Amino acid sequence: MGIVVLTMKASVIEMFLVLLVTGIQSNEEMTKKMKRPKFTVPQISCDVRAGKITNVEFIVKCPPGCQDPRYHVYGTDVYASYSSVCGAAVHSGVLDNSGGKILVRKVAGQSGYKGSYSNGVRSLSLPRWRESFVVSGETARADQSPSGPETAAQPITVTQVPGTTAVEATHTTLPKPSPSADSTASGLQPQPAGQRSKDLGEPALWKPESVLLDAGFVPKEELSTQSLEPASHGDPSCKVDLSFLIDGSSSIGKRRFRIQKQFLTDIAQTLDIGPAGPLMGVVQYGDNPATQFNLKTHMNSQDVKAAIEKISQRGGLSNAGRAISFVTKNFFSKFNGNRGGAPNVAVVMVDGWPTDKVEEASRFARESGINIFFITIEGASENEKQYVLEPNFANKAVCRTNGFYSLTVQNWFSLHKTVQPLVKRVCDTDRLACSKTCLNSADIGFVIDGSSSVGTSNFRTVLQFVANLSREFEISDTDTRIGAMQYTYEQRLEFGFNEYSTKSDVLSAIKRVGYWSGGTSTGAAINYALEQLFKKSKPNKRKLMILITDGRSYDDIRIPAMLAHHKGVITYAIGVAWAAQDELDIIATHPARDHAFFVDEFDNLYKVVPKVIQNICTEFNSQPRN
Repeated sequence: MGIVVLTMKASVIEMFLVLLVTGIQSNEEMTKKMKRPKFTVPQISCDVRAGKITNVEFIVKCPPGCQDPRYHVYGTDVYASYSSVCGAAVHSGVLDNSGGKILVRKVAGQSGYKGSYSNGVRSLSLPRWRESFVVSGETARADQSPSGPETAAQPITVTQVPGTTAVEATHTTLPKPSPSADSTASGLQPQPAGQRSKDLGEPALWKPESVLLDAGFVPKEELSTQSLEPASHGDPSCKVDLSFLIDGSSSIGKRRFRIQKQFLTDIAQTLDIGPAGPLMGVVQYGDNPATQFNLKTHMNSQDVKAAIEKISQRGGLSNAGRAISFVTKNFFSKFNGNRGGAPNVAVVMVDGWPTDKVEEASRFARESGINIFFITIEGASENEKQYVLEPNFANKAVCRTNGFYSLTVQNWFSLHKTVQPLVKRVCDTDRLACSKTCLNSADIGFVIDGSSSVGTSNFRTVLQFVANLSREFEISDTDTRIGAMQYTYEQRLEFGFNEYSTKSDVLSAIKRVGYWSGGTSTGAAINYALEQLFKKSKPNKRKLMILITDGRSYDDIRIPAMLAHHKGVITYAIGVAWAAQDELDIIATHPARDHAFFVDEFDNLYKVVPKVIQNICTEFNSQPRN
């Protein structure tokens, strides 16, 4: 009996061992058959920006050649998410120009990013940005096989922008647009002044789908709308052609952009827009500017308000200088509704500070007769001023630095308070000093006969005549400029257009001109004036030559006079005493009756001054304003 029990126990144990071994072998076979999830590192192109990838942390592979300056990088060590991912990796030294794998981690936005030159890449400075990232070479995770579901690779999510290359990995997915956090916000809650990183309740991560215009897509202008209500003729006491340059940069955020649109709506409501009063257009700028609607698109306040509501944010940087240049060259044209008889006004709105320079573009705008107003909202704090590309940018942009053209708003919640002050200033046409007039828009070159027949005493009288004429004009480096030359057989430049920029300096320079004495070669003098004076005239200035002579020229004046007319130089010929009327008529611009004057003696020159000024202004006012 005992032997039987022992035999049964041995059989059970043997059976258990067989089952155990069989199970282990089956498990090994099943394990061999199971495929481990393969971790594929996606390759991206050099132009992919970190902000286009919504993952907080991700590994990517960069191709060779990302050191190219076409791929912009902003910041040092910590980079704005507007930067090229691979360009930043090269700049930081994690990669060289041959490419490779990198680990990218998103971090909080900074109040400023400093540019630098490193590893063959020039990074740029940038004001505050809502999201940053850092790059490291810790890519060991890319070569490890995940051991379980909790370590499986997550696909990176990229928004593909028109004109850019999509991520090349097969597992890359495009995100579904998610509702903005703004839509659930209960209301606008004011922030403490100077607090820059908080974006008025917007999501912490930058949503790239809101910047679909970064790649250069320019929206078409709004089609003209016709209101069912009878259109107002407009307020004739505020007849201005008005352009608003609004900030559509990514850093402004969706809620601030809506506040800006509400501000425009309030302006349109306050202004009585119509063909007999103010007309209004809007240009939005980011990386590049684009006209949302021009002066002739909408002819009443109601239609303008409806058009403002349809404007969507462009995104990108805050290139206000480029926008000002665009408006000067394109917006205020007859084709776009510029009326000529109304002052041109451009109101530039900027969040913080521009990301490009505004001085040169604004100078050209002023010289073109555009009155620039500048509204700065939430300007740089003391700690942020180091990131401002162009210090004192507002004063460099505005028409005049007397405070009339600049408005500073502490925060976006206070912007509505500037509606009435701005409208009042814009409509005060008597104070719009940069509007082009016949007295502030010319380069005037005086060509003075210093021959022996004039004499010292009469030469002083001629200089007084030149001073009396000059005194009538508004003289500055951006308004009317004065130059002068003297001639006999030879020619001498007394001073050029660039030498004196105030009326007192010009009048003093005229007084210092010394009498030369000699022959009378008027033809050679005209040629000299074209080369030494008017060749250096600004392209947007009217060119006026005022020639004073007391006798017949020793050389031919026909060809030089024709050349002056051909070059667009408006010539006034003033003859005294022995001057030949037929030569004056040839020298003068057609019609000669408006441009040639004769007095019988030097002491009567003063009588010609009002006639010359009147004819200059009559001719100017008959031409298009811009």
